[in-house]
Amino acid sequence: MAKTGAVTLGEWIITYLLMLIPIVNLVLLVFWGFGGDANESKANWAKAKLILILVTSVLFLIMRNAMAGIIARMQ
Repeated sequence: MAKTGAVTLGEWIITYLLMLIPIVNLVLLVFWGFGGDANESKANWAKAKLILILVTSVLFLIMRNAMAGIIARMQ
């Protein structure tokens, strides 16, 4: 059950510091978004962050493949 109420400034600072650690950030986003009893606002933020990571990754792959195709045609 998700907690309600405001997330404190200190909690957000710790959250953002934890997001700087590779791999750990993804594990924590999944945990906060879909498991555990994270605050409701933090759970929604984690879900939104995961969606943005997915969208950004897909766009990166599309652009990379498009650029690779353009470069391959030039040679």
